[in-house]
Amino acid sequence: MKKWGTILSVAALCGTVLAGCGSPAPKADQAGTGTGAAAGTAPANTAPEKQLVVAGNGATVEQLMKDEIFKKFNAKYPDVKLTYVSGVSTEIVAKVKAQKASPQIDVTVIEGGEQEGGRVEGLWETLSDKDIPNMKKVAPELKVKDNSGVAVNFTPMGISYNAEIVKAKGLPVPQSWNDLAKPEMKGNLSIAEISSNFGRSALIMLAYANGGSEKNMDPGFEKLKTIAGYMPTFAKSSAQLQQDMQNKTAAYTTWTMARSLVQKDAGLNLEFVIPKEGSNLVPNVATIVKGAKNPNAKLFIDFLLSDEIQTLYGSKLYYNPAVDVKLPDDLAKKLSFDRGKVVNFDLEVVGQKTPEWLDRFNKEVAPKVGK
Repeated sequence: MKKWGTILSVAALCGTVLAGCGSPAPKADQAGTGTGAAAGTAPANTAPEKQLVVAGNGATVEQLMKDEIFKKFNAKYPDVKLTYVSGVSTEIVAKVKAQKASPQIDVTVIEGGEQEGGRVEGLWETLSDKDIPNMKKVAPELKVKDNSGVAVNFTPMGISYNAEIVKAKGLPVPQSWNDLAKPEMKGNLSIAEISSNFGRSALIMLAYANGGSEKNMDPGFEKLKTIAGYMPTFAKSSAQLQQDMQNKTAAYTTWTMARSLVQKDAGLNLEFVIPKEGSNLVPNVATIVKGAKNPNAKLFIDFLLSDEIQTLYGSKLYYNPAVDVKLPDDLAKKLSFDRGKVVNFDLEVVGQKTPEWLDRFNKEVAPKVGK
């Protein structure tokens, strides 16, 4: 198993921060999105007014971004008009690629695997701590390849289970990724298809649990064929996974610790396990779209790496901060996990091989559903 000290150095995570020095002072009659502080309260180095388009995940991530992060940013920089585009990371990368000749998105906050895929496509600007000072606060092991982005938070993958259902039905408490292939899982399992990071990460870890890796996926596909027979369908989105857990049509799923903790707060009796074979980390990486040239993009990324927003990511969404920020003791305990069990995926390989895996999934695994 690969150690924490090497995690994601290949391609996915890291700090972020500031830019905008020397910009004109804010205009007194502008108020940004209308949700920030009164005009005239922003620092003199506020960037000139220009719509900043940020793309990222939906659901609770979108809610936090719009309801709190945008408002806090506008309290400091009221002349910046903010717009949010929500979608899954694969969709966002596809949009950026389609708009390459005329970018309409300025900043993305997407999962590490998809960010690496975009790096290979040449979609991101190179970031520097000269322009984004808070990048200096991010640990070296979280460095994104070629400084093509910076991690703003991360969370481990694993298996979540409804403790109430498991106890009532006498089902096994998962200890291994291979437990997902036990016959008792039939009718009690919901897993996302591998176009989703949740499904893809589970597939790769099934390979690791059976002597393979992202460079040898045969063992993972063999296990997933068995698992496919236990489910009526693979979930098409994280929203469907969430619904299956909430309406208790599934007792088990594979997703992140952050997602599990959020649902537990919402009233579900969920427990989260990192299996004995270990697990990968899922970083959320901020990038600047190449060619966007928005003067506020660096300023916004720097803000995401501020202690205030890093703490907010932890307290609201249970993401681990990307910078060394002091969290309340109870929150720090809740976010702790065994770093020695982290498996470092080669994200460059993942990015290159995902299209091939999707084709194989559709041909070999999808036909096994419910059989």
